[in-house]
Amino acid sequence: MVDHRADVVKVVSETFRLDPAVIEHDAPLEELGIDSKGRIKLLSALEIYYDVSIELDQLDRFTDIASVTEVLAEALGGKTGVSDERLK
Repeated sequence: MVDHRADVVKVVSETFRLDPAVIEHDAPLEELGIDSKGRIKLLSALEIYYDVSIELDQLDRFTDIASVTEVLAEALGGKTGVSDERLK
């Protein structure tokens, strides 16, 4: 199983203009200033970054970076991660 935590931190830092060094994997998203509207924005950013669809009902599980990574891994299923175009 691919560990996407570093990529999730990158998406969070880019989306919310946060220093990746201050993003702890177990810190609640609210501590990073990410409220319910921010979780929707994060979901959209992850869908674009990974070219995947994540159900809106999964937002309740977006509590910290680790839980976001779990939801992403489930959504990716058989996908291997970032598309080759993103890696160039």
